Amino acid sequence: MRTAEIAKRYLDYFAKNGHMVVPSASLISPNPTTLFTIAGMVPFIPYLLGEQTPPSRRMASNQKCVRTLDIDEVGKTTRHGTFFQMVGNFSFGDYFKEEAIHYAWELLTTPQDKGGYGFDPEKLWVTTYTDDDEARAIWKNEGFDPEHMQVFGMEDNFWTTGGPGPGGPCSEIYVDRGPKYGRDGGPAADESRFIEIWDLVFENYQVDNVKSKTDLHIAGELDQKNIDTGAGLERLAYLMQGKENIYETDEVYPVIEAAEKLSGVKYGDNNDADVRFRVVADHVRSALMIMSDGVRPSNVGRGYVLRRLLRRTVRAMRMLGVQDPVLPTLFPVSKAAMEPSYPELNDTFHEVSEAAYGEEDAFRRTLEKGTTILDLAVEKAKKEHKDDPMVGGADAFTLHDTYGFPIELTLEMAAEQGVKVDETKFRELMSEQKGRARADALKKRHNVDVSVYDDIKKALEKPIDFLGYTDFSSRSNVLAIVEAGKGSVKSVTAPANVEVILDRTPFYAERGGQIADQGEIISDDGAILEVDDVQRPIKDLIVHSCRLTEGTLSVGAPVNTNIDQVRRAALARSHTATHTLHKALREELGPQATQRGSVVDPDRLRFDFQWPKAVDKDALSRVEARVNERIRDDLQVVPKEMPIDDAFKLGAMHLFGEKYGDVVRVVEIGDGWSRELCGGTHAKSTGKIGMVTILSESSIGSGVRRIDALCGEAAYEYGAREHTLVAQLADMVNARPDELAERLESLLNKMKDSDRKL
Repeated sequence: MRTAEIAKRYLDYFAKNGHMVVPSASLISPNPTTLFTIAGMVPFIPYLLGEQTPPSRRMASNQKCVRTLDIDEVGKTTRHGTFFQMVGNFSFGDYFKEEAIHYAWELLTTPQDKGGYGFDPEKLWVTTYTDDDEARAIWKNEGFDPEHMQVFGMEDNFWTTGGPGPGGPCSEIYVDRGPKYGRDGGPAADESRFIEIWDLVFENYQVDNVKSKTDLHIAGELDQKNIDTGAGLERLAYLMQGKENIYETDEVYPVIEAAEKLSGVKYGDNNDADVRFRVVADHVRSALMIMSDGVRPSNVGRGYVLRRLLRRTVRAMRMLGVQDPVLPTLFPVSKAAMEPSYPELNDTFHEVSEAAYGEEDAFRRTLEKGTTILDLAVEKAKKEHKDDPMVGGADAFTLHDTYGFPIELTLEMAAEQGVKVDETKFRELMSEQKGRARADALKKRHNVDVSVYDDIKKALEKPIDFLGYTDFSSRSNVLAIVEAGKGSVKSVTAPANVEVILDRTPFYAERGGQIADQGEIISDDGAILEVDDVQRPIKDLIVHSCRLTEGTLSVGAPVNTNIDQVRRAALARSHTATHTLHKALREELGPQATQRGSVVDPDRLRFDFQWPKAVDKDALSRVEARVNERIRDDLQVVPKEMPIDDAFKLGAMHLFGEKYGDVVRVVEIGDGWSRELCGGTHAKSTGKIGMVTILSESSIGSGVRRIDALCGEAAYEYGAREHTLVAQLADMVNARPDELAERLESLLNKMKDSDRKL
């Protein structure tokens, strides 16, 4: 039975038993602390915790999952993979143990010709929690052999969230593969022979004071008892298909066969080669599925995990003797194998494959540059330290800094030659480099030693109060003055360029792509400062870069501040336009069009986003039209502060890799049409933007595109200039504006004919 059919039978069975079948959620986790969806129950957590009302009290799914903790171990064992699927059924305050156990037993043991899985009841084992007499009685009533039932303690058969919350005992179902695979005695004796296929969790307790899996306090019973089950689809598949492991199933093995043809090496003849084949099969499938959910290779977060998967694939194939590109062969094979379960793969495969093949080409160039250097470092290590050879941290740093070798690649390639790498020294050098870069950037920008800002911040009695979301002016006090070349000073006299720190300020400091406010600061003593820039050189310190044009300014002086309100309004329009453009792009191109950066200037914006190729003109026109339609709708723009977990439950977009606090600011457009984590200033409604005109779309790097656009008055002025230019050109060729293109084409053709005659 093919894997797709196994999943279908599961979902059909539970649909027949009153469950709402829901499609898999994205592999991209909405939780910023988790890169990927790691278990089948993850999308249902709000229902299990009672935080949201489920659309049905009975639900079932086949969930795509990715776990990345042990990428380096993939292929060395045959039971775990990076990408996997979990079928599961869930009850939220509806049925409990009796029905959950009955459903599992019936589906597993019903013959295949009658819609079940057809497992031999004599081959099934179950483990239960020590105190769960109720579950054991139910299993016996279902006809389960008591001799195949084992009892375990809290560590193995009691589930919690890892912290305060719901918890409860679980029953784990195993299949006996037979004496060929190990000794008898059930799951307690040999987990190579007895393979877990399904876990039934009975959530009926409130748990707190969780210190470990065995050290916790059961506070009482839950008002709503839940069922949370999960079965590994790949494990079901290899057992039902009579295979040895998950790598030999119908969704995975075709990639191994393709790799055999490319390499001329036979799978099963050599253990080292077999590990490489399994790495290739796992990583190609995992990369395909991750990319199909919108992730692209990068140096951070999910993109970096993906990059590692693709690069490890190329490396494994090189170790099998293949020097030519391999992904153009392997990716289509994996797509064909997975498409019966995920027909939507075809929709994005062109973009996905282009990005994957480009990543392979770039990595092959990296390998060519760095491999020789690493080989020399390994040879040197073996000569200098024969007993325990180790590549120096400085060598590893050079490989990373000069040749683009990730430390993981250096570790892996060195280990293949029996050599360690001094990771501690490497990390020290990386930290030093980052520190130097940070300090150099600050010094270059401010011509001030960073320690000056640290000292000022330490002396603050309370945090600086930012008023800029609601106020355009303020009554403030000068906390500190910094003069270039002198550091912190008590007073300064005009003319001078200075940096001023106030106890409260309406000036927005540049961040999140939005440039800083400008304006003026006037002291009660007559000092006048023109504010040209505002920055946060270190966390929680707002620094105003000013030109002192009149008078003397002293620390402690009371001052009045005023920002340039016309400029602020233009910045607010641009920032709201940026959010509107981001949402419109995702509606047109799909969720994989994710933000990579932005610049918000007065009535002008620049938006960088992840996309593998040029956006065609028609699509770009539709994006522009969609943005201006939302502007005409005059959607309300509402900033809200909320706990970060609530923001992610609402689906608020954010830049992965950014560090956010426990409470975040979410800017919502149009009652949920767009939600983004954002600390910037915004228009009250989209109608205030006026209009948006896209000027250009271009590439700024591998897989990253840039859109430049105008908004507000600048967009109107641009349109007026274009209109005037068209009218002038039309007048020059004696045509109406709507005839201009046709007339110019006719004139050009006549010129070409004349040239040919000459």
